[in-house]
Amino acid sequence: MNKFPKKILQTLLPLLLGLFVLYWVYRDFDFAQAKDVLLHGTDWGWMIFSLFFGVMSHLLRGWRWRLTLEPLGFRPRTGDCVDAIFISYAANLLLPRVGEVSRCGVLSRYDDVPFAKSLGTVVTERLLDMLCMILLSGITFLLQMPVFLTFFHETGTKIPSVTHLLTSVWFYIVLFCTIGVILLLYRLLSMLSFFEKVKGMVINLFEGIISLRNVQRMPLYLLYTLLIWVCYFFHFYLTFYCFDFTDDLGLLAGLVMFVAGTLAVIVPTPNGAGPWHFAVITMMMLYGVNVTDAGIFALIVHGVQTLLVIILGLWGWLHLQFVKR
Repeated sequence: MNKFPKKILQTLLPLLLGLFVLYWVYRDFDFAQAKDVLLHGTDWGWMIFSLFFGVMSHLLRGWRWRLTLEPLGFRPRTGDCVDAIFISYAANLLLPRVGEVSRCGVLSRYDDVPFAKSLGTVVTERLLDMLCMILLSGITFLLQMPVFLTFFHETGTKIPSVTHLLTSVWFYIVLFCTIGVILLLYRLLSMLSFFEKVKGMVINLFEGIISLRNVQRMPLYLLYTLLIWVCYFFHFYLTFYCFDFTDDLGLLAGLVMFVAGTLAVIVPTPNGAGPWHFAVITMMMLYGVNVTDAGIFALIVHGVQTLLVIILGLWGWLHLQFVKR
């Protein structure tokens, strides 16, 4: 396949997947009611408080990244690491998972950090994030097992009749999301096969991956990791207090929806759009929130958090462009 059509497909497929899921989730939705809640029924004090934790999670991730680069002999500016993180999350809105590459490119350009070595540290970081997510998901599943079993049943993953399964809208949403994850894994393998063809790339990549074992301030690294996930959680959970129909949901409910939403973001769509809405709305309904209110919550919260990602990405880019170096 020619490179140009291939690039177009890589850009359009995640977008189309997200739009498809969003269409099915909101096909009968009253957007006028969502607009009314946005303008008159949202407590923006709590929303801004939640956004603070969103910004802090990015800052902490930039600070932690710098710790893994030090064993490789590089000490980039802390601000550059943070700006690279800002830009990477914004880049993921255009093409899912390209942010990991773009942030390495930023440090390569502005701090002379070899691209392959910094990419290796990102691989290690993602593996650690995956481990944290598995642990958090396991604990949450044990604490709220009946809720997850009900979720699987409601989404068509536990249906006694094959006919019922094939006529379930949720089954097709899960199916397309699964296909999206498979395509993402294929893309990652293709990237690795490309790296193997470049002389010295694999060696530098490996050095970056194992840099974690040589981090000198490991207690600080682990503290940053813990605080990142705490900030992620409160970035989501505090939005419950923005609306009358969710302010009585407890911590466990917040943890369940946070885990479900985080797992949904694995599907390669821009900022998890579509799968994230589907997961959060379905889980929220299991806790007694009606489908309309759950849809309003997901629409507003995801929209505001996506806007934050865009603003931070623009800030990071402008800061790198115009700051006196």
